[in-house]
Amino acid sequence: MAFYRLSRITRSLHNRRHRYSFVSAAESSFHSTQLSEPGYCAHSRRYLYHLFEFSGILHSRNGFYNSTSVRSIGAYHELLQNSCFSTLASDGKGEESKNSNQNGGDRSWIDVYLPEKARPYAHLARLDKPIGTWLLAWPCMWSITMAAAPGSLPDIKMMMLFGTGALLLRGAGCTINDLLDRDIDTKVERTRLRPIASGVLTPFQGTCFLGFQLLLGLGILLQLNNFSRVLGASSFVACLFIPSDEEIYILEIKANISETVSTMVQPQAYLGLTFNWGALLGWAAVKGSLDPAVVLPLYASGVFWTLVYDTIYAHQDKEDDLKVGVKSTALRFGDSTKEWVTGFGIACIGSLALSGYNANLEWPYYTFLAAASAQLAWQILTVDLASRADCNRKFCSNKWFGAIVCSGILLDDS
Repeated sequence: MAFYRLSRITRSLHNRRHRYSFVSAAESSFHSTQLSEPGYCAHSRRYLYHLFEFSGILHSRNGFYNSTSVRSIGAYHELLQNSCFSTLASDGKGEESKNSNQNGGDRSWIDVYLPEKARPYAHLARLDKPIGTWLLAWPCMWSITMAAAPGSLPDIKMMMLFGTGALLLRGAGCTINDLLDRDIDTKVERTRLRPIASGVLTPFQGTCFLGFQLLLGLGILLQLNNFSRVLGASSFVACLFIPSDEEIYILEIKANISETVSTMVQPQAYLGLTFNWGALLGWAAVKGSLDPAVVLPLYASGVFWTLVYDTIYAHQDKEDDLKVGVKSTALRFGDSTKEWVTGFGIACIGSLALSGYNANLEWPYYTFLAAASAQLAWQILTVDLASRADCNRKFCSNKWFGAIVCSGILLDDS
C-alpha cells in the first residue's frame, strides 16, 4: 500500500513537472521579443493569452501548482495548431504567404486556374488585364460595323477574327514592351515584378513566346482578303520605326519648334498611330478597299482618343519616368495636362462626327456620340492626376467609351 501511494505521488509530480515545463516554454515564447518582430503572427499572440487565461494556467510560478490540471487536452491541441511556434512548417507557410502578398498582391484567375509553368507567360501577355485588348479591339469594331450594309448587322465572323487578333497582338505588344524595357522596368515600382524584369522568364523565353503569338496572329491575317493582308502587314512595318527615347530627344533638339510638334514625338503619339490601325483594317476586311473620307477621320479619332487615355495612364509612372529619363506626355504637359487632353478629346469627338457624317450615319449615332462625349468629359474633369488608383480607374473606364460609340454605329445600321 505504501508502495502504491509512493508511485501515485511520483507520477503526479512527474506530470506536473512536464505541464509546468510546457507552460514555462509557452510563457517564454509569449513574452519573447521574437513575437514582436515584423511578419510574426500577432493574432496568435493574442490567441495564446486568451487561451492561457481561459485554461487557468497563466499564473505566477508559485501559484501554478495550485491548479489541478490543464482544463482540456483539446485546448492544448488547439493551442499547438494555432500558435506561431507550433511547427516550422507553419512558419514557412506564413512567410511564403507574406512574400506572395508582397510580390503579387491579389491573386488573379491566372494564379488560380492555369498550370504553374503557363502562369508567367499569361502574365507577360496581361491576360488578366483585358483593358488593353478592349482598347485595341474597339477601333476595329467601329470600322467593321460602319462598313456593314445599311439595315444589316455587321459580319460576326469578322468581328470574332478581329477580337481574337486584338487579344493576340495586344499580348505580343506587351511582350515586345517588356523585352525592350526590361532594364527600365526594374526601376519602376509598378513594373518591377513583371515576368522578364523579375527574372521569372528569360529574354529568350520571352522572344520565343512573342514568335508564337505573332504566328497565331499571322494565321488570322491570312484569312482576310489580299488588300487587308498587305495593309495588316504594313502595321508591323510601322512598329519598326517607333523611335527610342534617345531618338526622340534628337528629334526634339533638331526640331526646336512648337510644343505641339514636340508632343507628336512622344511615345503616346506613336502608340496611337499603331494601336488604331484596326480602324483602317476593319473597313478593308469588309469592303476590300479604303474610303478615305470615312476611315481617315475614324483613324484620327482613335489616335486622339489614345492620347487622352494613355496620357492619363502615364501619370501613374511620372515620378519613376522622371528618374529613369523616359519620355511621356504626362511629363511633357505637367500641370497643363487637363487642358491638353481636353483638346485631344474634342478632336476625337469631332473626328468621329466627321466620319459618321461621311458614312451617312443618322441621328441615333449622334445621340450615342453625345453620350460618349459625356463619358470622356467625365474622365478628364474628375481624374485626380496625383492619384495612381484614380488614373488607373479612369483609364480602364475607356472600354465604356468604345462600347458607347460602337453601339451608336450598330443601332444606326440596324
